[in-house]
Amino acid sequence: MKSKKNITTLDEILDNKYGKRGAEKREEWEQEFETFRLGVLLEQARLKLGMTQEQLAEKCGTNKSYISRIENNASDIRLSTLMKIIQTGLGGHLKLTLQL
Repeated sequence: MKSKKNITTLDEILDNKYGKRGAEKREEWEQEFETFRLGVLLEQARLKLGMTQEQLAEKCGTNKSYISRIENNASDIRLSTLMKIIQTGLGGHLKLTLQL
C-alpha cells in the first residue's frame, strides 16, 4: 500500500519481485536474508568485543575460514555450532522466536 508521498515499501518490492509471503520464491528469499542477517549479527558482536575471526574460532574450537564463511553467508550452520559460537566464543545467549 503506497502512502500519499508515493513511497514504495520493502514488502511491496518483494511482493512484486518474489511474490507474496508463502510463495516459494519469496520464502527462499526470506530464508537467505535471515542467513545473511545472522552472519552480520555475529560479525557485529565479534567486532564489538574487539575479536578477530581467528580469535573467535580458537575460542570456540573451529577455524577462521568457517567463521568467515558464516559471516559472509557462504555456509549453513548447525544450531549446536551456532550456540557454541555465541555462548563459548562470544559469551552471549541465543534467543529465538517463531512466527507462524
